[in-house]
Amino acid sequence: MFPPVADQLAILRRGVEKIVPEEELAVKLELSRKLNRPLRVKYGIDPTGIDVHLGHTVPMRKMRQFQDLGHQAVIIIGNATAMVGDPSGRDEARKKKLTAEDVENNARDYLAQVSKVVDISKAEVHRNGDWFNAMTFADILRLCGQVTVAQLLTRDDFAKRYASQTPIFLHECLYPVMQAFDSVCIGADIELGGTEQLYSFMLARDLQKDPATCALAERWMNAEVQSRRDKEGTLPQQIGVMSPILVGLDGVRRMGKSLGNYIGISEPPYDMMKKFMQVPDGVMKMYFELLTNIPLDEVERLLSGHPKESKLRLATTVIDQYHPAGSGIEAADRWQREISGGELPADIPTFDIAASTLQDGCLQAAQLLKVTNLVPTTSEARRVIAQGGATFGDDQAKITAHDQLIAITDGLLLKVGKKKYVRLRLA
Repeated sequence: MFPPVADQLAILRRGVEKIVPEEELAVKLELSRKLNRPLRVKYGIDPTGIDVHLGHTVPMRKMRQFQDLGHQAVIIIGNATAMVGDPSGRDEARKKKLTAEDVENNARDYLAQVSKVVDISKAEVHRNGDWFNAMTFADILRLCGQVTVAQLLTRDDFAKRYASQTPIFLHECLYPVMQAFDSVCIGADIELGGTEQLYSFMLARDLQKDPATCALAERWMNAEVQSRRDKEGTLPQQIGVMSPILVGLDGVRRMGKSLGNYIGISEPPYDMMKKFMQVPDGVMKMYFELLTNIPLDEVERLLSGHPKESKLRLATTVIDQYHPAGSGIEAADRWQREISGGELPADIPTFDIAASTLQDGCLQAAQLLKVTNLVPTTSEARRVIAQGGATFGDDQAKITAHDQLIAITDGLLLKVGKKKYVRLRLA
């Protein structure tokens, strides 16, 4: 049923930053193969209203690799942990108080997006509210009694906040404990995530070897998990498989919607293509390794050639993963025509401009660029114009001075830089 362990390891180690404990992975895979029993691979997400981008897909792609090798994907929808909030403080969405209805709507939307990466039809999906909402206060005390405050303060974000005297609220301390208890309830062999989750991953290992915690979780364990318990009633300990953080289009910071440096998997193919062509050359290897299955020796060959060609290959490959086959080539052809070939885009936005705001049917160039949102400020408009980066009309005549009067006509084309266009519509 399962490929040889060496073959599995060659696939699973690609694009992984850390495996803890490293030496146990081969042992687990060997035992899985010997018993013809799939490993249970956990990935958890709190449904706080996420538009899935390529950064999110890195651990999801690892889960799909485990699935393709014959293992069991187990997705945890954190409808209970979502109500606690992210102790790292990274997720701005968590500052807004979510209702149970919000969380469930977000969960359905999230699963629809995840299905573009993971085979949901073969995955187990659990909501951790199924156990946390059923627990009594006595149950919570039993669980919390397995973790010390000193242990919690070894978690990186808590340690930094404690050192800087930034408040740490009591309910936040429950978050890593809850995440670890999820692993007990579903009998995780592997947990996927980023290196910042190492503390929670290791806490889960401790709880899986604690008889009292396993007894507490027993009522939510399915038959498969129950069958894995030893004579003391405990479970095999999970391994943390941690992926690096995918950097965004700026090539420096982690990919994120709030930073505006992301590529969403539900974006139209052409929008994805335009963003891919902005990716800095220095992070191309990371993108190939984490986002595609292209063999690494072929990646090296691609990267040794022209950057544009390697970006087109990367973009077409990734776009076809999330859109119908051939979408990547269509987007690449359009990009070549419109951007490289100078052909006008097919989807130029329009901007309504009131005739009453014009002076004798004209407007100064810098003001016009700002009014139409082609630039954020008039000072930026002056800079663009001074550098020769602004044009008007279908013949794309250069705007030569910031105070140049532009005659406004219905359908007038304005362009800033290589990619920003707008057509005016007199209102």
